[in-house]
Amino acid sequence: MRIDPAEIEALFDAIPSVLFFAKDAQGRYTHVNKTMMQRLGVKSRGEVIGKRADELYPAGMSEAYVAQDARVLGGEVIENVMELQLFANRQPGWCLTCKRPIVENGRVVGLIGISRDLGQRGGLESQYEPLRLALDYLNTHYAENVRMQTLLDITGFSLSKLERSFRKVFQMTPQQVLTRLRIQIALHLLHGQDSVASIGQACGFTDQSAFTRKFKAEVGMAPRQYRAMIAARQQETAVRE
Repeated sequence: MRIDPAEIEALFDAIPSVLFFAKDAQGRYTHVNKTMMQRLGVKSRGEVIGKRADELYPAGMSEAYVAQDARVLGGEVIENVMELQLFANRQPGWCLTCKRPIVENGRVVGLIGISRDLGQRGGLESQYEPLRLALDYLNTHYAENVRMQTLLDITGFSLSKLERSFRKVFQMTPQQVLTRLRIQIALHLLHGQDSVASIGQACGFTDQSAFTRKFKAEVGMAPRQYRAMIAARQQETAVRE
């Protein structure tokens, strides 16, 4: 069963603290919810549909959004990116953004995503920028042996404060965030031709058994099973065509 993005759009119209959007293969908006319209200061979806982020958002914000779109349209999944978005008063506020590719017949035809308000979460607003820097570090260095001390140096937090802040914002510890990121990268790479062992190594896992164990815990199947599922779907598509 395939769900029409318009149905999801209608659902997210009822959630004022979440932006919902879908875009085509050129990064142009095809669906947005009412919250996004309100924050952009437009009265109709027609003022947004067909435009790219850099036509709607101010410089300094839009460049990051467009770069994210290019990655997702290349097949990546972006999860829990901490960034500034426009709020209703046109002032910037912190959000967590997730974006996923829309795939039809083995081809990426667009993307779908949400940005969830962080707002004032238990007095954490002053900690958002250090947390964003820590998250950016994890996104850049996921293939390496990330030391907790490095995150403490980046944020200036104590270990207990770092763990507590990550749990409040991401509902995960720093290590769990890193593992989730590594698995998302692995999911993308498994669509290619590299060996499972080399993919695990490229994603920061020290040995294949650790990679397989973590992957299965997150995805529900082993990496080789996931790759076999991809191949079977591609074969089914080729037969139908």
